[in-house]
Amino acid sequence: MKVLVTGASGLVGTALGSALARAGHTVCRLVRAESAASEGPKEGFAVAWNPATGELGGAGVGADAVVNLAGASIADGRWTAGRKALLRSSRVDTTRALVGALAKMNARPSVLVSASAIGIYGNRGGEMLTEESAAGSDFLAGLAREWEAEARKAEALGIRVVLARFGIILAREGGALPKMMLPFKLGAGGKLSSGLQWMSWVTLEDVVGVLRLAIENASLRGAVNIVSPQPLQNAEFTYVLAKAMHRPALFPAPAFALRLALGEMADALLLSSQRVAPGALEKVGYLFLHADLNSALTAVLAKS
Repeated sequence: MKVLVTGASGLVGTALGSALARAGHTVCRLVRAESAASEGPKEGFAVAWNPATGELGGAGVGADAVVNLAGASIADGRWTAGRKALLRSSRVDTTRALVGALAKMNARPSVLVSASAIGIYGNRGGEMLTEESAAGSDFLAGLAREWEAEARKAEALGIRVVLARFGIILAREGGALPKMMLPFKLGAGGKLSSGLQWMSWVTLEDVVGVLRLAIENASLRGAVNIVSPQPLQNAEFTYVLAKAMHRPALFPAPAFALRLALGEMADALLLSSQRVAPGALEKVGYLFLHADLNSALTAVLAKS
């Protein structure tokens, strides 16, 4: 199978590319033309493309599937007006250009798996959220709605679309977990604010497993919550993480301090509550490699 991947150099893209290559698939990493020639050795090969116009190199022809993981990091920097514009353009505009490129193909891929996030639900307290739940109204929710709307346009081209709504991805290599671990390493870890907010998480290993399933299983389409079936409130999550690291969890971080340090981002990423269920995955019988946080952290932290 020939798979085109945007955002292939990121945490998820790197892990997915390696897994697909090991399984014998051809991985085509869509990269900007100016960086294609200077890339170091990676899985598969680079295909030059222009995210602004959707212009795609000839090597992308004949793809069986596309996985769209492009997007600037949500947590790298305060949400200034400029930063918000970058977060939007790197997701919404890039996805629009990608679908435009697919529309120009004579032989189109059968599936587009496009990244999204459970941030689409907004801050919902203890409400159990499924793929059918309404979207929220904050910045992240609006961003995700626009992002998904652009990906869904591929359905009009006869392409099956899967919207991969990622929860908090746990990996030793990057993402949220190393940042969560740092205060505990310094002996200053603890719950965030009240600790009552729900955290819906998933390991990187399961993310890769679900993305491969989304590519291969024709019955999977539309929104898919990629989260463990066992979300936890922040206080319990913090306790389990501290125990796994053999560190105390004695220093709660008050909400005002988080807002002072991070601004609007604190409410959206650290204080927001999303109790999300993987309904679509359970319907197709996906078996999580790490369904509970204890075993997940044991596996993740054991990696060198």
